[in-house]
Amino acid sequence: MLDFFTIFSKGGLVLWCFQGVSDSCTGPVNALIRSVLLQERGGNNSFTHEALTLKYKLDNQFELVFVVGFQKILTLTYVDKLIDDVHRLFRDKYRTEIQQQSALSLLNGTFDFQNDFLRLLREAEESSKVRAPTTMKKFEDSEKAKKPVRSMIETRGEKPKEKAKNSKKHKGAKKEGSDGPLATSKAVPAEKPGLPVGPENGIELSKEELIRRKREEFIQKHGRGMEKSSKSSKSDAPKEKGKKAPRVWALGGSVNKEVLDYSASTANGAPEGAPPEDINLIRGTGSGRQLQDLDCSSSDDEGAAQNSTKPSATKGTLGGMFGMLKGLVGSKSLSREDMESVLDKMRDHLIAKNVAADIAVQLCESVANKLEGKVMGTFSTVTSTVKLALQESLVQILQPQRRVDMLRDIMDAQRHQRPYVVTFCGVNGVGKSTNLAKISFWLLENGFSVLIAACDTFRAGAVEQLRTHTRRLRALHPPENHGGRAMVQLFERGYGKDAAGIAMEAIAFARNQGFDVVLVDTAGRMQDNAPLMTALAKLITVNTPDLVLFVGEALVGNEAVDQLVKFNRALADHSMAQTPRLIDGIVLTKFDTIDDKVGAAISMTYITSKPIVFVGTGQTYCDLRSLNAKAVVAALMKA
Repeated sequence: MLDFFTIFSKGGLVLWCFQGVSDSCTGPVNALIRSVLLQERGGNNSFTHEALTLKYKLDNQFELVFVVGFQKILTLTYVDKLIDDVHRLFRDKYRTEIQQQSALSLLNGTFDFQNDFLRLLREAEESSKVRAPTTMKKFEDSEKAKKPVRSMIETRGEKPKEKAKNSKKHKGAKKEGSDGPLATSKAVPAEKPGLPVGPENGIELSKEELIRRKREEFIQKHGRGMEKSSKSSKSDAPKEKGKKAPRVWALGGSVNKEVLDYSASTANGAPEGAPPEDINLIRGTGSGRQLQDLDCSSSDDEGAAQNSTKPSATKGTLGGMFGMLKGLVGSKSLSREDMESVLDKMRDHLIAKNVAADIAVQLCESVANKLEGKVMGTFSTVTSTVKLALQESLVQILQPQRRVDMLRDIMDAQRHQRPYVVTFCGVNGVGKSTNLAKISFWLLENGFSVLIAACDTFRAGAVEQLRTHTRRLRALHPPENHGGRAMVQLFERGYGKDAAGIAMEAIAFARNQGFDVVLVDTAGRMQDNAPLMTALAKLITVNTPDLVLFVGEALVGNEAVDQLVKFNRALADHSMAQTPRLIDGIVLTKFDTIDDKVGAAISMTYITSKPIVFVGTGQTYCDLRSLNAKAVVAALMKA
């Protein structure tokens, strides 16, 4: 049973609607428009909203959308056929009203489609019911029944001989290919089955066969022995190799034990202070107050662009004209066959740029659904049209529904006199602590005080790493410059403690001491580790942070999808809240190591519909960028 079926234009005008139940279809259809149609996620023609499953079909020629909704617990096999039949009949019946392409004509038009729809629905339901029951196959219908009885009777002594002969022939052929002349001697008796060959049995060998057998026996006895002796002589040969002297590097360190031992360096019973560090080297160049946009272009791209213009000038006028006119589609609607080869190349190109394979397929499918039936211009190629549509889809994906503005949210939290809490999570080794320190420096540059909560109580050295970052950030922002107030502080309780409890104590400490922001560092964990994922869900549920950031590296491809899907699923499964808290944003690290293979940004944003808040591009505190969607898409589409 269908809940509803609606037909509306891409401009938002509802042309006709069928209500199977009393509930309104406005909410599910609006969710479909917001989450799928506006976000360019049309690779799959199915969408789930609460207890409903929505299936839709786009008509790009007349700018129409056909949507059917039903309960997701039902398995309705006729829905795809129904939506195709309704699409075909509605388009043919009201072609003249739709072709005017004006909102006034659509509003004034009367689309009396109720009786036609009920007839199509009845036919679709009956066609799904009328199915011949599967009957068991009878013996008379099998291939064995068609064979005569004589062919299945085995005469004693005949079949085994034939089988033995065949097996001997196969063995002889195998050995002939592997052992050379040795196999031929064993293949000779197979030519005369049942009669042993040899002078003792009364069968004389010819002169040639006798010579061949003697040669094979000689090779068998002496040839292998010679090979073994040659191998042993090689192995017994003395190996005279000189000792390799260790290389001395110009700027390298020493391997002397006394030089590398720092454990005994004490002064008056206390460890010596940290060695002096170059503050400018730690800070990096650039303004830390304002995040710069990510730049994916390089000097190699400009040189390649200049070189690409040189051969075009040498082409002849006639060749250039034919090259320009090649592949033009003049005022006709695009079909799947026209776009198939171009979309295959686009899909392979996206996968080569590190986009996850499943997402590349869905993106190309979405572009195909978007362009199918669309009327092309006179001087437009299929390749340029598909590429332009794919670029628009990628830019739309990288600009998701919610935009995270941390500075505005922190100021809003200040008005309510509470700290703004950010939790960092992710797998091992992606750079959570390092990028937490970069974000701390950015917040300090904007005048906010930061408390760093060391909730990674599992990894050895995690607290010491954050202590080092805190010392360096204090050197960059000493208390003397802020009226004697420490702008950054580390809150830690050592190792082996409950991370959720430490985070709760840190938030209470920040509220009492007047800190603006609390940055919670968590232990790295793989997405399949159930106990650690349960602990992370507990930390987020108990402390309810304002922002949950997933830290992922730009080097991954298909693994990015697996990580994000399983992190969100684990947070939802192990959460004790009614509405579980999921990932709010993404921090993309190690972006300076991938050149133009920026596909991980597309994969992560597509799978979560969450924005990329920060991008890490280096090892200093200023190497933090905001995502520039157009620059990323330009690098992604670059050949």
